[in-house]
Amino acid sequence: MKWAYCTNGFADHRLPEALTVLADLGYAGAAITLDHGHLDPHSPGLAAEVSRIAGLLARLGLDVVVETGGRYTLDPLRKHHPTLISDDAGRRVEFLTTAMRVAADLGAPVVHLWSGVRPDGMTEAEAYTRLARQCARLLDEADRVGVTLGFEPEPEMLVAGLDGFERLRTMLGAPARFGLTLDIGHSHCVEPDDLVTCVRRALPYTVHVQIEDMRRGVHEHLEFGEGEIDFPPVLAALRGYSGLVAVELARHSHAAPQVARRSIEFLRRAHEGAGTGVAGTGRPAGRG
Repeated sequence: MKWAYCTNGFADHRLPEALTVLADLGYAGAAITLDHGHLDPHSPGLAAEVSRIAGLLARLGLDVVVETGGRYTLDPLRKHHPTLISDDAGRRVEFLTTAMRVAADLGAPVVHLWSGVRPDGMTEAEAYTRLARQCARLLDEADRVGVTLGFEPEPEMLVAGLDGFERLRTMLGAPARFGLTLDIGHSHCVEPDDLVTCVRRALPYTVHVQIEDMRRGVHEHLEFGEGEIDFPPVLAALRGYSGLVAVELARHSHAAPQVARRSIEFLRRAHEGAGTGVAGTGRPAGRG
């Protein structure tokens, strides 16, 4: 497995420092969340900073994907607004277009995105039609710059699970550059099937994986060992996937280096368990 870490969990670090910490801990990659503190998409110096980070990634030997889940990246008052199904979706499209160009310059093969919450008064069918139309626009740019879109189902959003992703993908004509960002915790939270079944179902579409612990029905990203997931069988089911598996703990920046260390230690043990068929290892090292 190629372990990575989402930089939204290093919000209190400068991006070069965060990447260096991750490389020193043994991570193979980073999922860089474009936001105010890390490759700010609105910065006039973005191109120069992207070039500098690309050089650093190469020196550190880190693979990378680009994520776009910053809470207030586009609107200082409304979290995740506007979305691809908002009336003013143009700003989201522009941001995702910038993200794809940043990804191409970084050498990142995947750009992550999601649907957003269905607006009040809009039918589900209307929302899917609007979302598919915007995704089709984004796919034209993805083809132009040579990146793949990794669409993530999010609890409480229009596309919350695998059924919704497959519906959207079918509406788009199943294009090669429209893949799935599989979030392990989200699947445990919302899917009716067990996690191993979900992973096997998702694997043909999966271009990026996010991972964390979680409890069924509660959308809260937890450190490994603090939720309900038995990870060795899940990691065994991921065999054949060759991309990054990125820890996403966006609310843990206050202790980022320590959490990142515990996370990779836990995942290594769980991966060993996946090879031997043993059950999960319980609480992460260092947590008592």
